[in-house]
Amino acid sequence: MGQIAVKWTGDDSRLFVGRDSGGRVVTVGYWQKPDEAGWTEWRAAKASDLLVIALCACSGYDVVDILLKQRAVLTGLTIIADAEQAPDPPWAFVRIHLHYVLSGANLDPQKVERAIKLSEEKYCSVAATIRGVTQITHDFEIRP
Repeated sequence: MGQIAVKWTGDDSRLFVGRDSGGRVVTVGYWQKPDEAGWTEWRAAKASDLLVIALCACSGYDVVDILLKQRAVLTGLTIIADAEQAPDPPWAFVRIHLHYVLSGANLDPQKVERAIKLSEEKYCSVAATIRGVTQITHDFEIRP
């Protein structure tokens, strides 16, 4: 794995540009509007949201990979996350529920459940990293 870097954009912003191990970039943070109320406006992804997005993408990659290796006719996958953070700093995630919406021809619910469990319990590095702190649950639906 290559290096990952984050650089502050400077001035009065709280914006950062991150570079992943492959050189791709993402902007994270908010910009402080210069008004009397101290109002902030999000202009980029929230760093904490990126963790949940990473969990969804990591697990989604595994689920697609497992099902396609089983020769499933998978035509779509959307993962919707409902995340709950602690009310006090550092606002750790205490619960993340993943709802998988799969589409394809004749998808076997038992194989889908197995693929999701394998991802969440064995293959997904993001799930493995947060598992001791965050309760991860899931359900799924299959659409034709």
